[in-house]
Amino acid sequence: MLLLAAFLSGCSIIPSVIDDDDGPPDRKIDVSHIPNATPKDEPRSRYGNPKSYVVRGKRYYVKSTSQDHIERGIASWYGNKFHGRRTSSGETYDMYGMTAAHTTLPLPTYAQVTNLENGRSIIVKINDRGPFHNNRIIDLSYTAASKLDILKKGTGIVEVVALNSGETAPPEPRQIRASGKKPGLYIQIGAFSSRFNADRLANRLTNSLNRSIRVKQSYSNGNEIFRVQVGPLLNVDQADTLSEKLAQLGISGLHVIID
Repeated sequence: MLLLAAFLSGCSIIPSVIDDDDGPPDRKIDVSHIPNATPKDEPRSRYGNPKSYVVRGKRYYVKSTSQDHIERGIASWYGNKFHGRRTSSGETYDMYGMTAAHTTLPLPTYAQVTNLENGRSIIVKINDRGPFHNNRIIDLSYTAASKLDILKKGTGIVEVVALNSGETAPPEPRQIRASGKKPGLYIQIGAFSSRFNADRLANRLTNSLNRSIRVKQSYSNGNEIFRVQVGPLLNVDQADTLSEKLAQLGISGLHVIID
């Protein structure tokens, strides 16, 4: 129980955003010489992979495998405030290392992270839990965030591709070129098998939100799905503000969607 308590305590210190007490090193450093993490086969962290855990009243379920894991969303970063502290895997957090935190991927997992706004790509070792913010999918170390050029804004729109367990070298990188066009940012507020139900929710919220709402048709396992999404949104701050307003309207289970 003491070990479990220590694990949960370690999770709770991961910031959901960069706060007033956190930030970059006291002096500016050149991170260009710091190489990517090198994927290798490692045993699972003994204490970092419970079946589930609770932080801030929300339960997270740790994945049994990172195989074929690909997701797009918003990245944040953490730095000086947590440098030298114990991560959820038991390793010491080094803001100069190429590491990251994720809520559900097994620890450790190696992943390729690409900034969808500029095409920059890195490889990190995920060895920590976080970020515990509804609109964030990964917390990057200071160096990793610097290499993706998201330090100034504090967040970035990224793609995360887990590298398969047992690989001793990264797979052929997914080539993502910056087109000069910003990725589309949406908040998904519901998914329905019925177009009628999807349209009804969209119509109900159109006046309340005073924003464009689309119903996007897709397929899952051969079945039609109608996804109700608000956007496109201008930036991450707008997505966060909208999420708070939707929560006040009693709508939960929101997802950030990147087109």
